[in-house]
Amino acid sequence: MSTITKSVDVEAPVSDVYNQWTQFAEFPRFMEGVDRIEQRDDTHTHWTITVAGVSREFDATITEQHPDERVAWKSDDGPTHAGVVTVHRLDEHNTRVTVQMDIDPEGFVENVADKLGILDRRVQGDLDRFKTFLENRGGSETGAWRGDVDRPGQS
Repeated sequence: MSTITKSVDVEAPVSDVYNQWTQFAEFPRFMEGVDRIEQRDDTHTHWTITVAGVSREFDATITEQHPDERVAWKSDDGPTHAGVVTVHRLDEHNTRVTVQMDIDPEGFVENVADKLGILDRRVQGDLDRFKTFLENRGGSETGAWRGDVDRPGQS
């Protein structure tokens, strides 16, 4: 299991940054290797990705979500991974986005990519493209989901 932690500062208010991060169907516009994400309900998504030319599909569950703070998830099948994205208000017009992800690479190609630091660079690249995507829109998000999802065992 590898842990990846990456951050980027986005020139946009925390609410706009958070709102954009809740628009999973938009992820292919800035995440390398993500072909499609289908939001099945408030807490379940279905992903289609391409890794080293191989297409894979998996389901993931949003395990915690709090507006303007965090979105956490875990995979239900496919490559084992879990993570959290947090947004931190730096000032009225700037937000830090931090991704922490635990991933257990599946197969030879993913293990080599992990050992060579390719996964680290991919996550940072995705964050950098997210920053560009949102800033090029003037900080204006494409949509928002402001619901709360409490961590399992909390109410």
